[in-house]
Amino acid sequence: MFGADGSSIAQTIQLALTPVFVLVAIGNFMNVLTARLARIVDRSHHLQGEHVVTQGPDHDRLVDELRLLDTRIKLINRAILFLVLAAMTIGITIGLLFLERQLHFDLEAITALTFFGAIVLLMMALVTFLRETRIATALLRIPESYLTH
Repeated sequence: MFGADGSSIAQTIQLALTPVFVLVAIGNFMNVLTARLARIVDRSHHLQGEHVVTQGPDHDRLVDELRLLDTRIKLINRAILFLVLAAMTIGITIGLLFLERQLHFDLEAITALTFFGAIVLLMMALVTFLRETRIATALLRIPESYLTH
């Protein structure tokens, strides 16, 4: 049933290396996102603690920041979802490579489609991350008075 040719297995492993490198990149990207998410959650908890005691214009600014933090949390969660789906799709791609080689099935079109799908999901995660960082930098406007001598 399975091919016993060692060179065939070695070639399959070589073919699977590119998707594995994509998996490593996805893992590193997930580390970045989870670290950002942790900091956002910490900031959100801090502001929620101040919510009760803050009044007037400061209260309005606090609520605005909480809303933006909520949006950032949603964006990072969406990016993480895209990355998990991309990683799973890469796993399917690797499995298809082995099935194709060992069982002599013609799965090239499906394998190409799953790899392309994983890259599309990765790009969607990157765009979502870009949106989150744009919101984060908009929150971090330094007052002009701090920038003058």
